[in-house]
Amino acid sequence: MVRIVRSCIQSLLKMVNSVIGMVGIAMIMYALWLIRVWQRQMDDFPLGDDDPVPWFIYTFLGLGVALCVITCSGHIGAETANGCCLYLYMFFVFLFIILEAGVAADVFLNREWEEDFPEDPSGSFTQFKDFIRSNFQFCKWIGLSIVFVQGLSFILAVILKTLGPQRYYDSDDDCDPGTDRVPLLRDVVHPPTYVVGDPVYGPRNDAWPIRMNKIC
Repeated sequence: MVRIVRSCIQSLLKMVNSVIGMVGIAMIMYALWLIRVWQRQMDDFPLGDDDPVPWFIYTFLGLGVALCVITCSGHIGAETANGCCLYLYMFFVFLFIILEAGVAADVFLNREWEEDFPEDPSGSFTQFKDFIRSNFQFCKWIGLSIVFVQGLSFILAVILKTLGPQRYYDSDDDCDPGTDRVPLLRDVVHPPTYVVGDPVYGPRNDAWPIRMNKIC
């Protein structure tokens, strides 16, 4: 029963973890597209040697790479049920949840939250804010779905860590001594046993030599 539950938890964790990986891949692709647009702008309007750093693009790219790395560690932990991999996976997922909660609290509670971020020379941060404001309901449900998936993956990892890895019995010493051992083959006819030793002779019949002596 425990083996079946463990297998189901592993499959669910892999499936939920794949969603986090797809989010990370989407962020990487979007960041690469922004970098391409930024490079075209730099070619059209050169600013000299002291080019400003598009921090929003590189931050978005770094978050996407981090999500992909977390996804890989989650798949390894789900496949092997190793305690170290699962602990590392849970730590990074919890760290991401705390980071997202902090950013969301700053945006909703602080009216001047835009001043907490530096100015983005590429203009990608402004475009991102305008897109969220124009599609607030859609972006809200997308964000809540991502947080829900991360929380669910954290809970599944905790359950899998509690169940532990699958145990394999390689010898008879690992089995329960209290269990009865049943032979694999029933009604087995054992072959007769033979003992190798000195030959045994019967009693000698000396009557024939005695009779011959009497005749002679």
